[in-house]
Amino acid sequence: MRLIFIFTLLIISSVCFAQSEQSYVLGAGDKVEIKVFGQPDLEVTALLGNSGEVNYPFLGKVTLSGLNTSEVEQVIANGLRPDYLVNPNVYVQVVEYRPFYIHGEVKNPGAYPYQPAMTVNQAIALAGGLTERASIDKIYIFKEQTKQQQHKGSLKSQIAAGDTIKIEQRLF
Repeated sequence: MRLIFIFTLLIISSVCFAQSEQSYVLGAGDKVEIKVFGQPDLEVTALLGNSGEVNYPFLGKVTLSGLNTSEVEQVIANGLRPDYLVNPNVYVQVVEYRPFYIHGEVKNPGAYPYQPAMTVNQAIALAGGLTERASIDKIYIFKEQTKQQQHKGSLKSQIAAGDTIKIEQRLF
């Protein structure tokens, strides 16, 4: 019975990770890889700039920013289908996520590589840990889309690529 429970948890966690990967929205700073099965000339690895576009063979500039990987696969396949390939099998993956930023009362503030399902606690660990003056009650997250608006966070809060975390001082 216990083995069945563990097996069920593994299946659920893998499905959740796959769903989070598909729901990840691309933006400036992400490095993506696009492959078309059997077509090595159509393989492109590109870092998305502020425009969010990549120059793709036969299609020219294609806007990827604001799309998830499944949507990019559809855009590329639909662009290649009518004139170039009969049934293109397109695969898109994020090779490198845009960074998140952390500052305030951490030992090494700065930009760090994001990983899916990352928490504030993991981000703090990447930044060398908290200083002795840090307050775990004064954690604020500035989401990439609304940089001006801060959200109260905790060590367990999930962050996204491009977010900024601010750790304030505690009063003695």
